[in-house]
Formats: sequence, structure tokens, C-alpha cells
Amino acid sequence: MSSTTGSETTTRDAASEDQDEAQTPPTSPLVEEIEPSNPVHEAMEDAEAERQAGGLGHMGRPLNARSPFMIGMKGAAGVAVTIALVELFLKARGVLVLIGLAFFIAAGLDPVVVWLTRHGLRRWMAVIIVLLALLAFVGGFIAAAIPPVTSQITSLIHELPNYAHQLQDHNSTLGKLNDKYGIQKRLTSLLSSDGSSLVGGVIGAGQIVISTVSSMLLVAVMTIYFLVGMPSTKLFLYRLVPHSRRPRAILIGDAIFTKVGGYVLGNVITSFIAGAGTFLWMLAWGIPYPALLGLLIFLLDLIPVIGSTVGGAIVTLVALTVSIPVAIATLVFYVAYRLAEDYLLVPRIIGHTVKVPALGGMVAIVLGGVVMGIIGALIALPVAAAIQLLLEEITFPRLDNG
Repeated sequence: MSSTTGSETTTRDAASEDQDEAQTPPTSPLVEEIEPSNPVHEAMEDAEAERQAGGLGHMGRPLNARSPFMIGMKGAAGVAVTIALVELFLKARGVLVLIGLAFFIAAGLDPVVVWLTRHGLRRWMAVIIVLLALLAFVGGFIAAAIPPVTSQITSLIHELPNYAHQLQDHNSTLGKLNDKYGIQKRLTSLLSSDGSSLVGGVIGAGQIVISTVSSMLLVAVMTIYFLVGMPSTKLFLYRLVPHSRRPRAILIGDAIFTKVGGYVLGNVITSFIAGAGTFLWMLAWGIPYPALLGLLIFLLDLIPVIGSTVGGAIVTLVALTVSIPVAIATLVFYVAYRLAEDYLLVPRIIGHTVKVPALGGMVAIVLGGVVMGIIGALIALPVAAAIQLLLEEITFPRLDNG
């Protein structure tokens, strides 16, 4: 009986020793290869002791930052890093703009995800719900766009012989334009020049389509990653700030994220009102393609100032196919809606979140559109609101106390 107990004890001791050996980090083979007289041997032994303790050592004494060598090295490194960053920004400007747009969209959708998580959903489930809602909207837009576009292309193919006949008729409108501008000769030269011009145009258009699809795919993928990892992204950004200034940086950063999220959600609400109003107006007056143009107005109205103007012009031109009075009434409708949106909807929906003066907002939109095109105009107002917040909380108090 005692021998059995002793053997079990020996077995447990051996198992525990094997487990301890498995948990102990392996010893570096360099310790055994280096001779004890080598100056590095002592450092290797200290490193092995730290490895056995499970750490990576302690920080040593800092270098003398005031030595001429260190000052020169810092200056040269600063110049080199600045030049490298400028070159990197210039070469990757297009990609960085798309990544910034993805982060902007994710920051705008994050309040919805946070609201869903506060109501008992996990973050990944909330992200999936938001993404499915976006996917449903895109699918609805495509479903509304395909039938009219297909019908228009089909009708255009059927009307091509009639258009060719009208080009030969000198009394028709197309015939007069052909006599004045030589449309038939230009088309003939385009098709008979070995197809090089036509092929080049097709290839160029194909490259534009591929580039646009790739950019949209990049923005979509990066938006998903930013939306899923938004909490960790915020923590990373806040950790870049020194510890003594970190609480104030967190408060200001959260305020900026709140402004961006409020602007995006408010902009979506006002754009939805514009799209729904367009849909109902076109149904009431019998203007064709109400669903497609309503969704188009929704998308265009997301762009401040410019979008609603362009959308109203498009719908007015389509209304000309019904009658001139309907087109005039449509133009008046969009002018009235634009005034109502600027002075009633936007101040009540977005004004309490993005408090930017009218002049400052207009300047920001114009500058954003000039520098970055449609993307710049889209993000101009929240960027201006963030800059205004930084000026009011940091710059102006220092200038007042200076």
C-alpha cells in the first residue's frame, strides 16, 4: 500500500516538474556558446534571468539629449522624417482620402451602433444590423434604377434607324444639326479609323469604371473595419496624448465624434425628407421614374449646398417631358424646399450639433470642394465644426490669457 502511494507521489512530482519545464522559457543557446571572458557574457546572463522571470528587462539610462551629436542627429532625423512623410502623403493622397472618408462614415454610423449596444445587443450584432440596412438601401436603389435604364436603352436601340433617317432629312432638327456640325462625318471617321479612337475611349471608360468600383470597395471594406474596431481606434488615438493631457483630450475627442455622428445622422434625415418629397411630388404630377429620381435626390442632397441644386435641376429637366407648366412648378417646388431646408430643417436637426456660422460653413464647403472635390464638400461642415471646437477650447483661451 505504501509503495503504491510512493509511486503515485513520484509520478505527480515528475509531472509537475515536466509542467514547470514546459512553462519555463527556453534558454538562449548563445549563453553556452559565449566564453565567460567575453564582455557580453554578463549581459546575456542578466537577459536569461529576466527571461526566466517572464519580463523583458528595465529601461536603461537615457542618452544625453544635449550633446552636439544627439542634437545634430535629431535635427537630421526630423528633416528626413518630414521629407519622407510629405512624399508619402503626395504619393498616397488618393488612398488616404478614401481611408479618411471611410473613417468619417464609420464615425457617423458609430452612434447608431452604440445606441443598439445600449439596448442589449453585442457590438458585432449591431454592426451587422447597420450594414444590412445600408445594403438594403443600395439594393433598393439598384432595383429602382435597372428597369428605367433598361427600358431607355431598349427604346434607344429601336429608335436608332429613325435617328439615322432624320440625319439624312435636311428639314428635321437632327438633319439641320448634321448640316451645321457634321455629326454623320464625325461618327463615320470615328468608326473607320481602325477603331483606335473608339477602342481608346472604351478602354478609358473601362478604366474609370474599374477605378470607381475599386474605390467604392475600398471605402466599404475600410468602413466595416473602422466600425467594428472604433472603440480600440479611439483608445489608440487617446493613448498618443501625454498622460497629463489625456482626460481633456478624451473629452474634446468625444465631443468631436459626437459632432461628426450628429452631422451624418442629421444629414441623412434631411436627405431622406428631400427624397421622399421628390417621390411624392413626381407621383402627384405624373413625372416619370419617381422612385429612381427620389433615391437620386436622397444621394445628391447628402452633399451640402451643391447636391440639392443639382438634383432639382435634374428633376426639372425630366419634368419637361410632361409639360412646361409642370417643369416650372417643379422648379418652384425645389426653390421653396431649398429655402425650407436651409432655414427650418437644418437648424433644427443639425444646428444644435454642428454649430458653425453660415459664412464659415459656406467657406468650408467651397474650400473642401476645391481641394478634395465631392468628398471635401461632404465632410467640410463636420471638419469646420471640429476646428471651431479646438479653437474655442485650446487656442482662444491661451490667446486670451497670453
